[in-house]
Amino acid sequence: MFEIIIVPDDASEDSEQLGTKEKFWYWQNNQRYLFKAVRPHTGEHWSEKVACELCTLLRLPHAHYELAVWKERKGVITPSLVSEGERLVHGNELLAHVDNDYPTHEKYRVKQHTLKGIFVLMNNPVVQLPLDWEAIEGIETAFDVFIGYLLLDAWIANQDRHHENWAFIITKEGTIHLASTFDHGAALGRNETDENRQKRLETEDKRRSIEQYVTKARSAIYDKLSSNKPLHTLTVFLKAAQKKPNAGKIWLNRLENVSFANIQQIFAQIPATEITPVASEFAQKILTLNHRRLLTDLDKLR
Repeated sequence: MFEIIIVPDDASEDSEQLGTKEKFWYWQNNQRYLFKAVRPHTGEHWSEKVACELCTLLRLPHAHYELAVWKERKGVITPSLVSEGERLVHGNELLAHVDNDYPTHEKYRVKQHTLKGIFVLMNNPVVQLPLDWEAIEGIETAFDVFIGYLLLDAWIANQDRHHENWAFIITKEGTIHLASTFDHGAALGRNETDENRQKRLETEDKRRSIEQYVTKARSAIYDKLSSNKPLHTLTVFLKAAQKKPNAGKIWLNRLENVSFANIQQIFAQIPATEITPVASEFAQKILTLNHRRLLTDLDKLR
């Protein structure tokens, strides 16, 4: 079973300003950690932990998460992505450097948050691969890595890749690196009720089925300024992969090597106190269906 870390009652150092959940930083064993509490009636903690383990299977650079509890509040902890002297710069601040009118203080429905803008930033050779990541052969640029992040989003149905959920790290030497992927709690149908999950798993109405459900997941990334809605998670991955087909194929090949047994093993390690059987079944079905949908893109890139 995955361990549930007990965060000391007096651990809170300072609050975290980003996001809507209760968060705070604290130090333990000379390491700075962020604790993120789960909002009521959601499975954000197990969703975050599952996504972390899936990143490991894909060999994606990622923030590490552990299940945790603080003062009877369930959540997760993650070590800081930056070391002393380093700075994390989020996407909204980066995009504002190339667009003076970029709405940095808005988070959702930001039409200026386009795949093209992200590509221009990340395909710049000055932006290096994530720090301390053992690069995969053929993955050569920051955007090549980001394509892997988009594949992850499509696989887990993560609809929260807004401009504060990707970033660069600037080291004290002044080098610039893509940050590891982080914050995947809005995935795997974690906010659905068990009643709705069960209905979608059992219904014969195709419009209410889980097969239809997975096709509706949208990214927070737009195609262009005139777009009315952000791109679907599968579409944004495919559009990114079409810009760098070799990178797209590499990540899809890595996904192809992940088996259903691998997924089952991850969910089997979540304590029964943290996830219900139907939530586990529903999330695994999402992964199985999106695995199949993504691998059809491999033929499109060949």
